[in-house]
Amino acid sequence: MEITHIKGFLNYYEKTRQITDRVVQVIPADRMDWAYMEGKFTIGDLVRHIASIERNVFAEMAIGNKPNYKGCGKELADGYDNILSYFNQMHLESIEIFKSLSDEALKRKIKSLDGKEVGLGNFLRALFVHEIHHRGALCIYLNLLGVATPPIIGLMEEQVLQLSK
Repeated sequence: MEITHIKGFLNYYEKTRQITDRVVQVIPADRMDWAYMEGKFTIGDLVRHIASIERNVFAEMAIGNKPNYKGCGKELADGYDNILSYFNQMHLESIEIFKSLSDEALKRKIKSLDGKEVGLGNFLRALFVHEIHHRGALCIYLNLLGVATPPIIGLMEEQVLQLSK
């Protein structure tokens, strides 16, 4: 997927975020601090991480700034409601920044986090990959807790099997 138009990027990214939102909505309020193993991200850490990387890395670098990532700990937001507010606020701020970009800006070369020179459009494509990766982790965490997660593309596997008969 080549990102050459900001409108197309925003449309696709909002669809990606809507799916992530559906997963975040099923997180039990009393499980934000749960991790499958000591020393690993908690559920809250994952939600804060998605939000912080989006806003403080991708959005900042999109407008020519250095990344400003400070981790994903409780100092950013603690407690169920505060974590969800942080998640939503970082997204709103990011979208406003992305909306300010022109199609021409997507061709601009930037240095990625690993120092490679890439077009901004290609760099922003990694935002999808990052969010989907951590959304998958959230689904696994929730499944380990016995929490059913929503289907990602509209159907559960059982439904696809039934339709395939």
